[in-house]
Amino acid sequence: METLQEQEKVISIPRIGDKAPEFLAVTTQGPVNFPADYNGKWVILFSHPADFTPVCTSEFITFASLENKFAKANCQLIGLSIDGIYSHIAWLRTIKDKIKFKGMKNIEVKFPLIEDISMEIAKKYGMIQPGESKTQAVRAVFFIDPKGIVRALIYYPLSLGRNFDELYRALIAMQTSDKFGVATPADWNPGDDVIISPAGSCGVAEERMTSKNGITCEDWFFCTKKLEKDAILKEIIQN
Repeated sequence: METLQEQEKVISIPRIGDKAPEFLAVTTQGPVNFPADYNGKWVILFSHPADFTPVCTSEFITFASLENKFAKANCQLIGLSIDGIYSHIAWLRTIKDKIKFKGMKNIEVKFPLIEDISMEIAKKYGMIQPGESKTQAVRAVFFIDPKGIVRALIYYPLSLGRNFDELYRALIAMQTSDKFGVATPADWNPGDDVIISPAGSCGVAEERMTSKNGITCEDWFFCTKKLEKDAILKEIIQN
């Protein structure tokens, strides 16, 4: 039986702002040295419970169909499960040859899928949640920035397929915050107003409340401004 200390080690999760745990791995696209091989790029590292399962299959078809869209936002995809490399290859070939989902078919998964039979990488990232399963990774998603820092993480149970529009929205929102020094409000999408940081002094607060320079303040601490969609896409999306 596992000790409490061993269980805590299994479900240890890197926190926002931490350096992404390093690892060497065999993948369907060759060996990977992570995160060094992705220096200068955003990465979405995500896990799935098992190959040849229906929810995971629907997710891989969706992610593969969106790979180019993420790449244009300087973001690479890399998947992981605790299955072996030959299982991965057979499953991805089956997806391409046989599976249709929401009108998508003949989808080839070109991004790397990590072999993690030992569960070493899954444990480093807290992807094994004993309350959900001791033998399968949950649907974890890690957003890792070009400096190898964990910027966001989302966890889903085994039964719940991910929302890929939200993953893309979160990526663009974080890049927008970095590029323009702003925050993004609830349900933000490019072209919506952004939030500027609260005033740090009474003088600045007063100036903002009476300003006519494109800032709208509901109160001294809640101020927004327009940020055109084209301006965001020009800075973030690569043609």
